[in-house]
Amino acid sequence: MNLHARKKELPSIRDYYSATQLRADRWSALREAAEGLSRHGREKRQSQKLLSTAEHLFDVLEPIELYWAFPGIHAFEHLRRLLHNGNVDDLSICVRRIARALTSGAYRRRSIPLSSDEIDNEDYEDEASLAPEARALGRPYFEVLIVDDVTEHQERFLRQNLLRMRRLEDPFIYEPVIVPSLEDALIGVLFNYNVQAVVIRPGLSLKSKIDLPILNQYLSRVSEDEDVDDLDPHEYGPEACRLIAKIRPELDAYLVTDRSAEDIAGLDLGRCRRVFYNQEDFQELHLNILRGVDRRFKTPFFSALKEYSKQPTGVFHAMPISRGKSISRSHWIQDMGAFYGSNIFLAETSATSGGLDSLLEPRGPIKEAQDMAARAFGAKHTFFATNGTSTCNKIVVQSVVRPGDIVLVDRDCHKSHHYGMVLAGASVVYMDSYPLHEHSMYGAVPLREIKHSLLKLKDAGKLDRVRMVLLTNCTFDGVVYNVQRVMEECLAIKKDLIFLWDEAWFGFARFDPTYRQRTAMGVANVLRQTLRTNAAATAWEAQQEKLKGASHEQLLETRLVPPPDARVRAYATQSTHKTLTSLRQGSMIHVNDQDFKGEVEQAFHEAYMTHTSTSPNYQIIASLDVGRRQVELEGFEFVQKQIETAMSIRRAISDHPVLQKYFKVVTAGEMIPEQYRESGVQAYYDPDHGWIDNWTMWSQDEFVLDPTRITLAVGGTGWDGDTFKTKILMDKYGIQINKTSRNTVLFMTNIGTTRSSVAYLIEVLVEIANDLDELLDDASKMERRSFENRVKALVEDVPPLPDFSRFHDAFRDGSDTPEGDIRTAFFLAYDEDNCDYIPTDDNLMARLEAGEEMVSSSFIIPYPPGFPILVPGQVISPEILSFMRALDVSEIHGFREDLGLRVFTQEALESVKK
Repeated sequence: MNLHARKKELPSIRDYYSATQLRADRWSALREAAEGLSRHGREKRQSQKLLSTAEHLFDVLEPIELYWAFPGIHAFEHLRRLLHNGNVDDLSICVRRIARALTSGAYRRRSIPLSSDEIDNEDYEDEASLAPEARALGRPYFEVLIVDDVTEHQERFLRQNLLRMRRLEDPFIYEPVIVPSLEDALIGVLFNYNVQAVVIRPGLSLKSKIDLPILNQYLSRVSEDEDVDDLDPHEYGPEACRLIAKIRPELDAYLVTDRSAEDIAGLDLGRCRRVFYNQEDFQELHLNILRGVDRRFKTPFFSALKEYSKQPTGVFHAMPISRGKSISRSHWIQDMGAFYGSNIFLAETSATSGGLDSLLEPRGPIKEAQDMAARAFGAKHTFFATNGTSTCNKIVVQSVVRPGDIVLVDRDCHKSHHYGMVLAGASVVYMDSYPLHEHSMYGAVPLREIKHSLLKLKDAGKLDRVRMVLLTNCTFDGVVYNVQRVMEECLAIKKDLIFLWDEAWFGFARFDPTYRQRTAMGVANVLRQTLRTNAAATAWEAQQEKLKGASHEQLLETRLVPPPDARVRAYATQSTHKTLTSLRQGSMIHVNDQDFKGEVEQAFHEAYMTHTSTSPNYQIIASLDVGRRQVELEGFEFVQKQIETAMSIRRAISDHPVLQKYFKVVTAGEMIPEQYRESGVQAYYDPDHGWIDNWTMWSQDEFVLDPTRITLAVGGTGWDGDTFKTKILMDKYGIQINKTSRNTVLFMTNIGTTRSSVAYLIEVLVEIANDLDELLDDASKMERRSFENRVKALVEDVPPLPDFSRFHDAFRDGSDTPEGDIRTAFFLAYDEDNCDYIPTDDNLMARLEAGEEMVSSSFIIPYPPGFPILVPGQVISPEILSFMRALDVSEIHGFREDLGLRVFTQEALESVKK
């Protein structure tokens, strides 16, 4: 094998989605090469090949290691000297220790010896294998990024003086990383997830000297809308603070400057926690760094609950299970105590005193925990919920919507929103998402559809009644709105419009800069800043002049500009337990509403009291508190790994020749029609061209696809999605998934997904594909035809998805606009005399096609797809009936197969008209 062939065995850099993946794999490859050199030291030919490979790997890793404290660039250079001096045995030992420490995370807990004379007694234990108690006793580790263009001597001075400040009683331990420029700082905070604080000194330069595309792509996330080339050198420091706050708002920044306090006072320093004026006070800097991290580390309610559990108490209150007394005294349920352990029962109480707090009226640790969550998620107010986002949705709807208010609703939203409309007495305008007939699923509501609905209501003189727009972001299948564009253009039509964004599956998005720009709270904060600028007022005035007398169609075709006095009123509901660390049903409501205090707060409090239990589960509240701590300190790291894991699944399936026979990853180009993808990007990964830089599509397209949600087309297997989910994946292989459609299944990665679970998934899919190969090899002609017929039925003979028909006139306020009174229809059905059942047979279809109106009296919700295809008061169309009859799902909520569709009688409809 020649040298060129040997190098080609290493995956190309373009094969990696991220630099962190590249770093991990290159260290593993360097370990193999070093161990090979140690084994084959006397075999000259083999050693030459391995030596060349090792030198190549050092060249690739050198620019990457500049941004990490472990092993550190000085240790890295020591390894390189070992290679050049022929000390391959020492090199093998050192590289093996580093590679294993990077994989296990051991460097976060202890010093890793890099000399063969030192013995590593802990044998590189895997961090995950340690008992939780042992891991909890250790001091958390992080890294501090220092930005200053210094000489080697000055760097040594900085490093030594900062490390000299460390004390055994410090709650955390950190290591410094020193980079020279503003661009290196931006790369560092986006690449090195260990960084928790950034110290910006006056000697920094502007440009990075590193020229590695996989690292430079990080700069593209900032440079598109930021021009730093024209900055004066004295502006580098403040600009670095501002940009770091933009891309990693959770980080603490400290500015050391030689400029006067007067010069600094008027500058935008982002979230800079302190300015040091031209002084080398390392002790003060050290204490500030620790205090800043501790500010995020605190968990007010979790800590209070732990302290409460240690207190000796006598319980003369509710809950016999409190302190575990009813279990410990039992002769029959000891196994429950053995299974859960004692702490959960010691912390189980209904008390709101003793250092605890009341969720309904928080003034202590719960209030503090909610305020910290608001800071973490970019909200002005955050409220915890212990019974899921279904309740959160109803709380928000009931607090902001009054009877008769018009609400524009995504028709295929979660059922809790539909029931929320009933409770609030809203007049509902259902908006249709674009359909994906091929896969029996819906996408999202086009902005043109939203604007059309608003403009139609405006033309009818009803805009004053329009209260709210309610959308799901991201959708179950991963379609993500351009939130800023939606809010800006809707506010251009009605400037005080309220937005409720159901982010049940999007809680993690805050902690990645690419995702954050499409979150409700992220956009609300941007609009609060941009709307007050002179540029915003000028742009609005210019467009108003240009659009004088504009037609409805012109307004639809124009990207509308909001008025400078528009009110930013955004709410987001998140299922924390779905995508972040929380016990089941742990959810949050985030509020960023400029009129919340003056208009909504009292109503919100009443709605919160209505739907929140007086006996909330303290364990859920504590888990929300701890989950907030986690995302503020390692959310960026975990979300990066979540995305990388999802991308590895996409690539593994797309590249595998056996899997391609029966499976296909549904791409962004197939999930989002071309007219909504201005970037033209078809897929995140292409086998012929590698990875696509997704920043452009996320910054400009109307819709994008969340890469962590992988829709896999399984129709080629001959199994429908539900059968593949239950009979194959779950029953046979123990793989859990949630959503299916007629011919797809949805795999969702989260911050808990591991590379091992990904490997197992790919292994299972390959086994299924191989089994199908064998089955078809042995199949008779008729069996093969039967298989092909099943595939055709799933892939080609797919029933078209129906649009929302309309509300019956009995539940409408005139025929010029589509809003309907869903509450009246819902409660009208409480009287059985108002309803009848009609079989879904050919006779019903004939009656509908002949023009007879049948009106649903209940919600009809098939699973999948899991949203209502009929709501109370809706006219049943032939298309809806055709879709229902073609469904082959196991669950249709609200439908009785033995009786048929539940509809209103003609007399009931007449009574409403009167």
